[in-house]
Amino acid sequence: MKRAYRLPAFLLLLSVIFAASAAGQSRIDCNALNSRILKRMVHYCVYLPSGYDAGASRHPARRYPVLYFLHGLGDNEQTLFNSGGWTLLDDLREHHKMGDFLIAAPEGRRSFYINSADGTVRYSDFFLQEFMSEIEHKYRVRAGRAGRAISGVSMGGYGALRFAFAHPELFSAVSAQSAALITESSRELDAASQTGMLLTNLLGPVFGRPIAVAHWRENDPFVLAKRNAASIRKLAIYFNCGQDDNYGFEKGAAALHRELEQEDVKHEYHPYPGDHSITYFLSHFAEVMEFHSRAFGLLTPQ
Repeated sequence: MKRAYRLPAFLLLLSVIFAASAAGQSRIDCNALNSRILKRMVHYCVYLPSGYDAGASRHPARRYPVLYFLHGLGDNEQTLFNSGGWTLLDDLREHHKMGDFLIAAPEGRRSFYINSADGTVRYSDFFLQEFMSEIEHKYRVRAGRAGRAISGVSMGGYGALRFAFAHPELFSAVSAQSAALITESSRELDAASQTGMLLTNLLGPVFGRPIAVAHWRENDPFVLAKRNAASIRKLAIYFNCGQDDNYGFEKGAAALHRELEQEDVKHEYHPYPGDHSITYFLSHFAEVMEFHSRAFGLLTPQ
C-alpha cells in the first residue's frame, strides 16, 4: 500500500481546526504515548464525534463506545483520517447511518500487531496493557467489553481478527477489510522467501527467519478461530475482501469464511469486486461503520 506520510504537527492542527469550524461535527485528537514496553513514543489519533466536547459540560456522565482501528502495512495512525475517512465518517453521521463512538488508531509500523518471534518488539503486550488503558482513561469511554470493538485493513485486518479471536472477552465485535490472511504453510512461506518474494520478506522480522512455527500458530486467526470457537460465537464478526486482491488475500478470506461456518460461528462475509487499494477500502468503509454501529446498539438492525 502507498505510504501515508505523517503531517507536520502545525499542518495537522490547522486541518483539525478548519474542519471542526467548517463542519462543526467532529475533530481528530492526535497525540503520542511513551511506551515502557516498546521503549519508544507511539503516535495515535482518535476521532471524536460532534457533541463529545460540548457534552463534557452538559452531560459529563455520558460515555462512548470505542472502536480500535488498525492501519495497514506502510501506513500510519493518520491514514484513515487524511485519506477521506474523516469526511465519510461525518457524512455517515449526518445521514444517521452511524452512531456516536470514538475511533482510536495507533501507530503499528510493520508489527502485524503481535509480539515478534524473537521478543524484541512486544506490540501485542503494548496494545493490551498500555494503549487500551491510555485511551479508556483519557477519554470518556464506556467500561467493559460491550463498549469495545476492533477493526483493521490489510495487516491491520489480520491484527484485528487476531486480537478478537485471541481475546473475545475484551471485544464485542470485530471487522476486517482485505485482511492479511495467509493460507500457505510456514514451510511454503520459507521456500518463497528464498525467491525474494516481497510479502515473505516483510513477515520475517515479525515471525522469524525461518518462520517460527509455534509462534506462527499461536497468532494464526485460523487456529484461534478453531481453538476458541465457543468464545468467539459471542462476537459480532464482519469481513470483506476484493476478489482481485493484489496479494491473494481473497483466498484467506474465503478460507476463514469456511472455517467459521464449520465451527458454527455466525459472521458476515462479503467477497466484492476490487483490488487491494485505498479506493477499495473506502468504497466499503460505510458498510463497516454501519456494522459497528449496529453491534454497539446505536442503530436499529436492518
